[in-house]
Amino acid sequence: MEYVIGIDLGTSAVKIVLVNQLGEVVQEISREYLLINQQSGYSEQNPEDWVEQTFLGLAELMKAFSEDPATIKGLSFSGQMHGLVLLDENKQILRNAILWNDTRTTEECQQIYEVVGKEKLLQITKNPALEGFTLPKILWVKQHEPDLFEKVHTFVLPKDYLRYRLTNVLQMEFSDAAGTLLLDMNKSEWSQEICDLLNIDSRICPQLVPSHEEVGVITTEVAKATGLTTKTRVFAGGADNACGAIGAGILSEGKTLCSIGTSGVVLSYEAENNKDFSGNIHYFNHGAPSAYYTMGVTLSAGHSLSWFKDIFAENESFDELLTDIGDVPLGSNGILFTPYLAGERTPHSDAVIRASFIGLESTHQRRDLLRAVLEGITFSLHESIEIFRRNGKKIETIVSIGGGAKNDDWLQMQADIFNAKIVKLQNEQGPAIGAAMLAAYGCGWFKTLQDCANEFLKIDKVFEPDPANVTRYEELFAVYQEVYIQTNELNQKLMPFRK
Repeated sequence: MEYVIGIDLGTSAVKIVLVNQLGEVVQEISREYLLINQQSGYSEQNPEDWVEQTFLGLAELMKAFSEDPATIKGLSFSGQMHGLVLLDENKQILRNAILWNDTRTTEECQQIYEVVGKEKLLQITKNPALEGFTLPKILWVKQHEPDLFEKVHTFVLPKDYLRYRLTNVLQMEFSDAAGTLLLDMNKSEWSQEICDLLNIDSRICPQLVPSHEEVGVITTEVAKATGLTTKTRVFAGGADNACGAIGAGILSEGKTLCSIGTSGVVLSYEAENNKDFSGNIHYFNHGAPSAYYTMGVTLSAGHSLSWFKDIFAENESFDELLTDIGDVPLGSNGILFTPYLAGERTPHSDAVIRASFIGLESTHQRRDLLRAVLEGITFSLHESIEIFRRNGKKIETIVSIGGGAKNDDWLQMQADIFNAKIVKLQNEQGPAIGAAMLAAYGCGWFKTLQDCANEFLKIDKVFEPDPANVTRYEELFAVYQEVYIQTNELNQKLMPFRK
């Protein structure tokens, strides 16, 4: 039997899966690292933490692997999008990485619109200027850390830096490049025009490669540290959402994904890059060859649930916390929660807005608040689905992955709020399995990624929407949408009181 490895470099941990030719996950390792929040709106990590924990995770995996290491034929990557890693001429790290959920760059986004123009930016990149993207972060460092910026020789995104440390070869692949605001989506190349307008030396942009391309092999140093062999082939990999789509079989028109991790996304396959969503949702290169996807984002999806657990159930597991969530009636006994813990992305591009509980009274219990959190996360994701539907896309069946796929009550809630069939996969591993599939495809196990999906992915359960619940949730969703409007100005006034 032969094997491949998928490495998912997430926001809170690196997840490593060992997968055989039947698509079975035979081993799984997860190792956490710190998030650095120096002040409100700031979110950073030390790239060396990614490297250290990945190497330790691979060594742990290989220590438990009883077969010949040479049977592990390849590995690939998934990674958190948008994060800025700056390197000097010796490829040394210049500062902590600024992450996707960092919102310090509101002024830089406005600068992009003033200099480039909103319409031109959408024409070139297919995406609006948002705080989470990479280009505003580059401009922030250029403005606030000019001496450091003078030393910048190149930039990459998180998983691209990790791949460099495994192979000593530095590139960026297209699905992550599409989230920088520097990629010309029409030409599949870096935009010289945007670089010139913003006075950025385009030579800092790294070489571009397709997600499935073989980029090198494991170095001798890494082989010694991990137990892998220097013949292990390394493939470029993809952005976490692109790999999540691959790992859920979103590989043809009409396929839609709901992924709930730290952030949450609703993602739909696109064969072309010529549709016009007016910047209301994201438009990125897929990890599949010559394909694209459109996507709406909830910044604090799983993060809202993790926050709730940390505050109210620190010593309980998520399974224990969610045990009786089905006993709480639809509507959480009159509580609404908006999951804006770190601002919001879709449909409100707003770095200032913050979360709210609406409707609390003394009779409410913890489980009422918990169900409200789950409903609020799902309502936020539903706003993206509504944008898709208003633009003519049929959303009838959705594959759910991530934390939102681990609880049947939450899956039924998704079916009722989205008014769509929700598919739960067997042995769902999210972006990590998508990364492994890119390695399997790259190693030649399958002629196409779809063939790989047909072999690797199996349906576990299907959740049908309950018509009565759909009607009730439609009423509650209308109230949910009012909360942003009613609290927007209040949050602006609270800004001076935040740390």
